[in-house]
Amino acid sequence: MQAHRVRALLMGGQACVFYGAAEFSRDTDFAILADAANLARLRRALADLQAVPIAVPDLQLRHLRRGHAVHFRCMHPEALRLRVDVMARMRGVDAFAALWRRRAVIELADGTRCDLMSLRDLVQAKKTQRDKDWPMIRRLVEANYFAERARPRPALVRFWLQELRTASLLLELAAAHPRAAKAASRARAAVAAAIARDEPATEAALRSEELAEREADRRHWKPLIEELGRLRRAR
Repeated sequence: MQAHRVRALLMGGQACVFYGAAEFSRDTDFAILADAANLARLRRALADLQAVPIAVPDLQLRHLRRGHAVHFRCMHPEALRLRVDVMARMRGVDAFAALWRRRAVIELADGTRCDLMSLRDLVQAKKTQRDKDWPMIRRLVEANYFAERARPRPALVRFWLQELRTASLLLELAAAHPRAAKAASRARAAVAAAIARDEPATEAALRSEELAEREADRRHWKPLIEELGRLRRAR
């Protein structure tokens, strides 16, 4: 990807590893910029990887801009059988230009640079109907909270108040930052319950949040899944 200057951000399970919420992942997920020039660069990178498409839809801008994921299997000996999935649009996630501005850049010991989706954006992208994503969201936010709570910057406190999914930690955070918690409670019922020190109500509000996000994701994907069915039948 870097050799061909593909504008892409690592996301998914492998990005979670970098943020301290380890997840075994058989594939590599990228958010990409969906324009003609970047698509041409991506095609060259996939050719170098000897990547073959493994499902519908095929790699076209119209499919990426609709929100479909495009899936490949690499046949290059150094990446044999590795799956690569690319997406350009996700429910509730900002456009790529904003994701790129907020990206995290990590350099490995060998000098390899990794452009990652920011933690905030990765958490948002994980709010799906899939069972495995919700424990990962909790681990991602908790890992950040435990690493940074001794030196809490205001932006981090707001992020934790918006995204923590463990009732006891949300109660702890609300008690430590009452002013920020009061502001956050206007948009999040779980924070209001945490301010009241009502742990059962906080847990109930967190469950309601999750159910609402799962249902929104199902509604989002329903027409896309129907479209994939039509593409499969046409093929």
